[in-house]
Amino acid sequence: MTLLFAFAAAAPRKSPIEQALEGSGPVLAVLLMLVLMAGIGWVIAILKALQLGRMRSALHRFEKEVFNFVDAKDLFAVAQRSVDSPGGRVVLALSRRGGSEKILESIAKRAIVEEQQRGGSMLTLLASIASSAPFIGLFGTVWGILNTFWIIGESGETSLDKIGPAISEALVATAIGLAAAIPALVFYNLLSRRLEDLISELEAAAEAWVTIVSESDLRLAVDPERTARSAPPAGARG
Repeated sequence: MTLLFAFAAAAPRKSPIEQALEGSGPVLAVLLMLVLMAGIGWVIAILKALQLGRMRSALHRFEKEVFNFVDAKDLFAVAQRSVDSPGGRVVLALSRRGGSEKILESIAKRAIVEEQQRGGSMLTLLASIASSAPFIGLFGTVWGILNTFWIIGESGETSLDKIGPAISEALVATAIGLAAAIPALVFYNLLSRRLEDLISELEAAAEAWVTIVSESDLRLAVDPERTARSAPPAGARG
């Protein structure tokens, strides 16, 4: 018994991660790729959370400022100094062209789509990390299993001392793949939900802004052709 403890102390057991880092080249490349993907996923999640938070706060400030407005002129004036707000950008899009309420609704929808694209940028990459990381880890697992069988075939040994490191490589690759994918999937779902809530609020507010613009005769951006049609003939001027 004393000899067994002495042997264990003389040969400390390495952790699975240490064994994987000392493993074969393909598995090591997979591990590095997964760590990089996990880091990118966290960076994207933090940046998108901050961006969506800023967009939501700016939208609420804009809505609060124009809540009691009934004149498009006042609405446009506030939008010109609120270009950092999704609501301000939608109203500015409405100010660039007059027309019927249906035309204004189409303009507002297009502006809202642009805000959705702005808020959803890089979410596709986050979803790609969530969906591909487990399969990349699975590749490392398969390679580790193949390496295990190769060791068995070369040495004829089936003891854990011989095949243990290769098995550790396989299992660590799977674990890191899941560790990269699960947070990315959670972040994607949470951020997508926040974006959907933001767009829903923007769509509801845009309906009121379209009504104000369509019913108001005072616009900052006046159609030159309509101005020419409404101007009196030169001979009729006193």
